[in-house]
Amino acid sequence: MLRPMPDEIIILTGDAEAPFLTRVLEEQNAQLRLTHVRDEAALMALAGRPDDLGGSRLIAYCTSVIVPADILNQLPGPAYNFHPGPPSYPGVYPANFAIYDGAAKFGITVHEMAENVDAGAIVATEWFDVPDDFTSPKLEEKAYILLYQVFCQLAPQLADLSQVLAPIDETWADNKSTMKDFEALSTAAASDEDRERHERAFG
Repeated sequence: MLRPMPDEIIILTGDAEAPFLTRVLEEQNAQLRLTHVRDEAALMALAGRPDDLGGSRLIAYCTSVIVPADILNQLPGPAYNFHPGPPSYPGVYPANFAIYDGAAKFGITVHEMAENVDAGAIVATEWFDVPDDFTSPKLEEKAYILLYQVFCQLAPQLADLSQVLAPIDETWADNKSTMKDFEALSTAAASDEDRERHERAFG
């Protein structure tokens, strides 16, 4: 049975980002129905509508919400996540780990959402060089700005609900970070030679 073509975009993001993302998509397609949700509870409430999510496209943007598989399975096509870190840093707090590792490059990733976090097919990446004196907040800020630029670049395709974003030749690294990893590394005692990078990474 064919599923209906989406006529709505659900944007899973914070209150600060939602107006900007909504405006960008409206400029591309004034006929879109745009729905902002900020957390899993609001998303689950949408899934309980009489029409469920069979006519919707989901875009997650700078959110820590893990979308349940049963939500993804209701959608007629791929859901997309805008991740403020490159494929080399899947998981939580990518900027902190990149600074601690002394990464020479950082960036952003756009990918299809899958049941497992940061595991779906990658559809876009952008990279930039990391200055030697950057702290994790500075790196997050630069990635945040770049992520919005990429969203604007992809907006014509995102707003055309007959289109899907084609996967590119990029794969996720197998070093997915967790909250447990972050807490362990951020609270670990730093040696004298590691103290400066630990401070830049974790404050």
